[in-house]
Amino acid sequence: MIVGTAGHIDHGKTALVRALTGVDADRLKEEQARGITLDLGYAYQALTDGGVLGFVDVPGHEKLVHNMLAGATGIDHVLLVVACDDGPMPQTREHVQILDLLGLASGTVALTKCDLVDGVRLEEAHRQIRDLLASSGLADAPVMAVSSVTREGIDALRDHLHAAARETGLRRTDGMFRLAVDRCFTLSGAGTVVTGTVHAGRVCVGDTVRVTPSGLDVRVRAIHAQNRPGEEGLAGQRCALNLSAPGLGKRDIARGDWVVDPQLDRPTSRLDARLRVLPDEPGPLKHWAPVHLHLGAARLMARLAILEGDRIEPGASGLVQLVLEDETHALHGDRFVLRDQSARRNIGGGVILDNQPPARGRRTAARIGLLNAYSQPDPARALRAALPFAPRGLNLDNWMRLRNLDTRNADAVREGVSMRLVETQAGLTAFDPAHWSALRERALQMLAEDHERHPERLGPDREQLRRLTAPAMDRPVFGALLDELVAEGRMVLHAPWIHLPGHRVTLAPTEERQWLEHIRPMLEASPYNPPRVRDIARSCNLEEDKVRRLMRQLAGMGEVYRVAHDHYFTRDAVADLAVIVRDLTEQHGAALAAPFRDRIGTGRKVAIHILEFFDRIGYSRRIGDEHRVFKDSLLRLR
Repeated sequence: MIVGTAGHIDHGKTALVRALTGVDADRLKEEQARGITLDLGYAYQALTDGGVLGFVDVPGHEKLVHNMLAGATGIDHVLLVVACDDGPMPQTREHVQILDLLGLASGTVALTKCDLVDGVRLEEAHRQIRDLLASSGLADAPVMAVSSVTREGIDALRDHLHAAARETGLRRTDGMFRLAVDRCFTLSGAGTVVTGTVHAGRVCVGDTVRVTPSGLDVRVRAIHAQNRPGEEGLAGQRCALNLSAPGLGKRDIARGDWVVDPQLDRPTSRLDARLRVLPDEPGPLKHWAPVHLHLGAARLMARLAILEGDRIEPGASGLVQLVLEDETHALHGDRFVLRDQSARRNIGGGVILDNQPPARGRRTAARIGLLNAYSQPDPARALRAALPFAPRGLNLDNWMRLRNLDTRNADAVREGVSMRLVETQAGLTAFDPAHWSALRERALQMLAEDHERHPERLGPDREQLRRLTAPAMDRPVFGALLDELVAEGRMVLHAPWIHLPGHRVTLAPTEERQWLEHIRPMLEASPYNPPRVRDIARSCNLEEDKVRRLMRQLAGMGEVYRVAHDHYFTRDAVADLAVIVRDLTEQHGAALAAPFRDRIGTGRKVAIHILEFFDRIGYSRRIGDEHRVFKDSLLRLR
């Protein structure tokens, strides 16, 4: 169990930790000289069952609240320290606010300096504490009178904390590893060391982990867990990790960073959350207000985008998006505290709901419904409630990562929720079954309407139909929907064009004869650089406009592709060119215009037009000025 102190300056937090453990948590020379705590201090005590009780001692000065917040991250039990002679003071109240906003409900109150007061004053201090905590999560916390000087009550307090540690037990270690860094330093002969509380999972010596948001991969050389050397660190422990990487120094990692499993590394500058404003705020919290965000051990500047209305009244809660000046790491359920722009007072706090929210459409009804579903703590219930509000589907891998669910727990959640899963390169996408069925019917309806509007063509291509049906849906997911309908025989795929089974397009006898006897042989004679419309018309002694109309109809039928203006290629030629693009990409990492030109024996301009055509139909992707990278496209070109 990790115990964190809290309370006003000079109420004896550090002295109490020293009396309990024999360790002076004031490690800085300045702290020892001035007799006040400036930064976080640490102490440990062995338990009779072989475990270790860890203490995080925090400063109580009003100007050092940011350090107190960093220390409150990940603690299990609060030791609220109040001097009997003073009673609750300003920082006592401020720290209680912070503890409540962080959701900490397990704690003990130590009434220190009891040797300096009589029984009447002790009883009054006890009553003041009860009044202060009445509306907080610590309302039922036991209150114990102690003196670090005479040691009155120290043994009883120690026994109480040891009993609480036994009742708390070990945290669950499922989920992927994440540690909030609150200190980084260098040890001679060891190198870079970071300390912090393990929020989830486990880490072992030899593991490769990642510092986020910097994205630096490091190897764990050694571990001290709860001040003892070991082979692993677990959730709920304070750990010191000796890290190594080429050129790694203490400047590469700072308080506020996280050390995480590489799969969790998704830095973000936007966070959707549910926020509760403190009831004693002088006025409502308004849209786009500047705030200090305290999350984990980090302190960040942010703007507050209110998602429902334009303000949140004192004592009320609401959905917000935190728009950060810098990137950070966060997962669903992480607690945070907001302080005002000048960092002089607490204004509210809450819980993170989504770490990859959209910048646009963040106030739509669907988005609000999704966030309300995310608010449910049970993963299966949250997923079941969220699916109807996700018209584009939910990337299940991202969703499970947001909840930090390992494979076993993720599988259990999936088994408990009825959903339609679509597998793509980006991972599994989950849909509400009713919504997926409605999307299928809409795609069929849009295709039928397109046939009515354009009876002269065979049908739209995949991208055109996606824009008609569900323009916001990811292309691979929509491709899976179409493949499902094609496999069932409800749609027909003809090269890139899609049509209903009964839809046909035919040429007039004269035009069919012109195509079969004259135009197609001309295109096939020079497949990679066929003649343009004007050249075909001149060679066949036909009117240019009539040839152009015929070529457009042939393109609509799927016989030819319009690669550039008035430049049509046969279906077989385009399929062969696609193979060349793929081969160049596999050999060289990209298809460049010059090598592609040399392979097909055309001029550079024609080669560029062909490559741009492949980009346009979604077969390749442009990188830089000339690079074309083959995608695992769902297009069938032949």
